[in-house]
Amino acid sequence: MIKGIGHIGFAVKDLDEVLQAISKTLNLPVPPILEKKEWNMRAAVVQIGEIGIEILEDCGQGMIGQFVKARGNGLHHICVLTDKIEEEIETLKARGVEMMDEKPRVGIRGKKIAFTKASALGGVPLELSEP
Repeated sequence: MIKGIGHIGFAVKDLDEVLQAISKTLNLPVPPILEKKEWNMRAAVVQIGEIGIEILEDCGQGMIGQFVKARGNGLHHICVLTDKIEEEIETLKARGVEMMDEKPRVGIRGKKIAFTKASALGGVPLELSEP
């Protein structure tokens, strides 16, 4: 069962620059940066109330980098929380939603996640995540 929105994910060219802009504009502290060297990725989550803004930077030539090259900085995905991720994947598949991840994997923050293909939300992937 979907419990709510976990975060909204943005792909960016320069994580440090965007974090500084968010900090200045919204008068928020700069959050810690998480690095996943095996994925060539850096990320940070700016928490605003109940919803996080996850900002992703590709340090190689991966999916996030390709996204930014094609579209510039922008909305990459919407994440919803579920405590039964395996069941939710099967429910989405039964509804005809194409999954990028047929089985959950561990995300950058150490939680189980799974992504739909971008067609799920008219061009924006949906991420399922454990709370």
